[in-house]
Amino acid sequence: MHFVTAKGILSSKNGMNLYRGCSHGCIYCDSRSRCYHMEHVFEDIVVKENAIDLLAHALEHKRKKCMIGTGAMTDPYIPLEMELGHVRQALSLIYEHGFGFTVITKSNRILRDLDLLQKINEKTKCVVQMTLTTYDEELCRKIEPHVCTTGERFAVLKRMRDVGIPTVVWLTPILPFINDTEENIIGILEMCAEAKVYGVINYGMGLTLREGNREYFYEQLDCLFPGLKGRYIRTYGNRYEIESPNNSRLMKIFHDKCGEYGIVHDNEQIFRYLQTFEEKEAVRQMSLWDL
Repeated sequence: MHFVTAKGILSSKNGMNLYRGCSHGCIYCDSRSRCYHMEHVFEDIVVKENAIDLLAHALEHKRKKCMIGTGAMTDPYIPLEMELGHVRQALSLIYEHGFGFTVITKSNRILRDLDLLQKINEKTKCVVQMTLTTYDEELCRKIEPHVCTTGERFAVLKRMRDVGIPTVVWLTPILPFINDTEENIIGILEMCAEAKVYGVINYGMGLTLREGNREYFYEQLDCLFPGLKGRYIRTYGNRYEIESPNNSRLMKIFHDKCGEYGIVHDNEQIFRYLQTFEEKEAVRQMSLWDL
């Protein structure tokens, strides 16, 4: 890891990245793409040493309460977080200032902060977003080698269900010729139904490849699935959007099953939900009483 001094911490849409780079080792990671201008080894984590001070200042000067998000570019619950605790410090600030929170992760390390997530959810709204790509544990260990498996993530979703914290699942990416099967999609959606997730985000059955992440992905295919790289090149060339040959059939299954299970499966509706700040009735009543 190495430290940098950041100029700001919140984006125009109130997202933040406390770290840059990742050590999960997912073979398909788009964040490796050169367009993001990572000028160092991806696993050499960049730590924004002044991030918590910047966040405190930003929250103090916000005119309106809103949802604060993290995890869009870098999973905040990398192993380094357990040493540094920046996410936990950020959560404490978000709770103290009365903001909502949402996070995207693949790690069960989030359970360390369950107490703060619950406190935020009692006051406003907290939504935990979890990425699921395959219900096959052995395949998960191949394509996402240095983070907890799908089964462990499923346990997190059920724990959130039990304590009343809403969840959203990202069903992506679906890798052609690897996990683009009916069995896989149904298996994941059955998990989502049991965990009572609010919604499942999916942009189609496939993935994106561009300079930076394409090279890494192909290196991993050579190691893990010999011969598959050639099939990708013959089928897709240098395309950015890599669509599964099974896309139409799998998308119908996806929408039909989500409808059957009562899971929201309209991406725009889910994003509106994630972006909508809510203050719980008890908190509003207390505020009026204080006046």
